[in-house]
Amino acid sequence: MKTSPTYQINIYLAGDINVAKQVLREDCMREGLCVTVTACDYIYTGGQEAGYCVGMVNYPRFPSKPCDLLERAIYLAELLAKRTCQWSALVVTPKKTYWINLRPEESGRVTPKRKRL
Repeated sequence: MKTSPTYQINIYLAGDINVAKQVLREDCMREGLCVTVTACDYIYTGGQEAGYCVGMVNYPRFPSKPCDLLERAIYLAELLAKRTCQWSALVVTPKKTYWINLRPEESGRVTPKRKRL
């Protein structure tokens, strides 16, 4: 029997859950990790959309320090957002919530101007 200190992280995104599952399968093969994926609906002022939650724990088979698990969660949140065509994601830890924002106009990135036709 193996044990490890308990530490949980959840990643919340909207988008296609099937694309997300494929991205996660690929990343778990790249470097050991075990995650859960649960479908969920987001209901907010003026709208609703389908999405998913990715659950991560400090799994004794692939033990990690909390800072390393958080780094992997942020990496996955950005990867999933890009691959499922989303602008943002939430990474929720026991003590803090991180909003990952990929919107160019809000992150300081410059979007190339399009030529007028």
